Amino acid sequence: MSLGPLGTNCYIIQTGTDCLIVDPSGDADVIEKYIQENELHPLAILLTHAHFDHIIALDSIRKTYNIDVYLHENEKDWLENPSLNRSALYFGEKEAIITKRPEKLVSIGDLRIGPFSCEVVHTPGHSPGSVSYIFNEFKSVVSGDVLFKQGIGRTDLPEGSIDELASSIVSKLYTLPDEFVVYPGHGASTTIGEEKSSNPFTLQFYRP
Repeated sequence: MSLGPLGTNCYIIQTGTDCLIVDPSGDADVIEKYIQENELHPLAILLTHAHFDHIIALDSIRKTYNIDVYLHENEKDWLENPSLNRSALYFGEKEAIITKRPEKLVSIGDLRIGPFSCEVVHTPGHSPGSVSYIFNEFKSVVSGDVLFKQGIGRTDLPEGSIDELASSIVSKLYTLPDEFVVYPGHGASTTIGEEKSSNPFTLQFYRP
């Protein structure tokens, strides 16, 4: 679902009636309607990182379903700090996003929540706590704002780094099988193979 003022992708990953919510980026009513219509049972909220456009509906969704939020430790303070999550700059202090800290800090490696199993990889560069969630069962990776279809995440925000981003993409994502589907934080999905061969932004530091 492309939600919120920046059209940020929120994903609902489901197995049976259980589901995980990744990056509740806005329009909580739209997320809740989908969950209700499909009779789903949310188990947790996974955040790829804590920039404001990925967390606009976070508080509402967390309270509605009483579920834990998972986030990398490098950004554990960002949810309650509008300067760090950049909402103060975008909305102004009066409408900035402030919510409580994550209940869970994701550990790099295997993550199991109910029937779901994924691998968490630290992929900094866009932000210091950016992570990607690899679902081997579904042959897919949720990459947040690290790798896009024919694009990469911006690195001009505080604590961004093009060198770190390049390393994250090449050493963590481009080592996945070519057929793996990439679900990015913005825009359409793609595949690892497609980006390795034709992404104009990564050809400068990766040659297939």
